Amino acid sequence: MLIVWLVLAATLSRFIRASTTISIPITTQDIIAGDVFFEILSPSDLEYTYRLRPAKDFGSAFSERLEGVPLVLTDPPGACQEIRNARDLNGGVALIDRGECSFVTKTLQAEAAGALAAIITEYNPSSPEFEHYIEMIHDNSQRDANIPAGFLLGKNGVIIRSTLQRLKRGHALINIPVNLTFIPPSKINHPPWLGW
Repeated sequence: MLIVWLVLAATLSRFIRASTTISIPITTQDIIAGDVFFEILSPSDLEYTYRLRPAKDFGSAFSERLEGVPLVLTDPPGACQEIRNARDLNGGVALIDRGECSFVTKTLQAEAAGALAAIITEYNPSSPEFEHYIEMIHDNSQRDANIPAGFLLGKNGVIIRSTLQRLKRGHALINIPVNLTFIPPSKINHPPWLGW
């Protein structure tokens, strides 16, 4: 009797597991999860939709849509000091290298140069954070930025920077933020070097 019971329990267990598996399709809302997206309009080598992780507790929200604005490589790349190419950056979005000073400092330097937003990314491929989104948090100083800031995945940052340098361009043209709410995940034009 015990053997019959064990066989019956094992069979029922397999049946219950097999019949209770629920397959839920991934939606765009699952992918977005509080992140912000921007698209590069030119150069054509970079015409994809990119994901940003907004700063957690400093700066403003990415609520105003910016269309056709320049995404400018900052000089110096880390933006820990006064930005030398402020004239190019004024009215654009700063693309800044991570490291050496706080995210707040970098964002404030971009704001002082006239940037409308700051995008910070990891450029060191050997960094453990290169393939991860960083939670950009306040540095506990008494300062705060009035522009939005977001973190871009390192691989995207390296490819954007190297492509612009190869093409001898100081900036790309972007739209930010981009609303993907009603676009199926399979239709999002994400960079081919990344998967979702």
